[in-house]
Amino acid sequence: MKAPSHVIQPDTSLFHLDLPALWHYRELLYFLVWRDIKVRYKQTVLGVGWAIIQPLMMMVVFTVVFGRFAKIPSDGLPYPIFAFAALLPWTYFSEALSRASISVVNETNLVQKIYFPRLLLPISGVVTPLVDFVPAFGVFLVMMVWYGILPAWSVCALPIFVLLALLTALSVSLWLSALNVKYRDVKHTIPFLVQLWLYASPVVYPISLVPQEWRVLYSLNPMAGVVEGFRWALLNKESPDFAVVAVSAGVVVALLVGGLTFFNRMEQTFADVI
Repeated sequence: MKAPSHVIQPDTSLFHLDLPALWHYRELLYFLVWRDIKVRYKQTVLGVGWAIIQPLMMMVVFTVVFGRFAKIPSDGLPYPIFAFAALLPWTYFSEALSRASISVVNETNLVQKIYFPRLLLPISGVVTPLVDFVPAFGVFLVMMVWYGILPAWSVCALPIFVLLALLTALSVSLWLSALNVKYRDVKHTIPFLVQLWLYASPVVYPISLVPQEWRVLYSLNPMAGVVEGFRWALLNKESPDFAVVAVSAGVVVALLVGGLTFFNRMEQTFADVI
């Protein structure tokens, strides 16, 4: 009697997201995230303190250079807390993008040997940095107390902007991680891309400096809506330009749908090309 066999074939549809398979392999996602966390802090002296030092040092540099020397306005807020509120989502985004964009190539042995939804790799790459976000957010709360700033009802919207930052990192990394399998020099462009993206986002300056006629074009940058949303939710400042937030969210949705489609098509050749 012939033994039963199971044949795995790639899906030929243009857009296919196998949610049951993602759920079935959820434990693999957990172990990928947990492994990355342990590797990141293994044999380190400061441990999770590195998650605090990076945005804290950037805040100090930005405060001195842009706040003191360049005299860039900060919407009536103390510049340190103005900058740190933006560095919270930015530090998460840059770390998530850097990790997720090279996640497929970094797991070459795993991709070549066993079947699992490859989408789990960039997802794990954007989930892991959320662990670093927590202690940095704790430092920000201490700073709010120090400067006597109390959160308003708008803080309830913060999870929405955290999710928007996560989806932004995921949508871009889907494109880059798939391209990086075929073109390995993609990973060398990521630090340059992140650096340019930083100054194209309202991190060191308020969005009020952007002329009104350029706001719609500027809001095509998804991180513009994320940063503005964080400042509004945390610092009890006036309502952000919701048109900017809406356009940024729309761009994220378009990038995510396109990224899932592109990743799904490229995934069929990962094991052969990688």
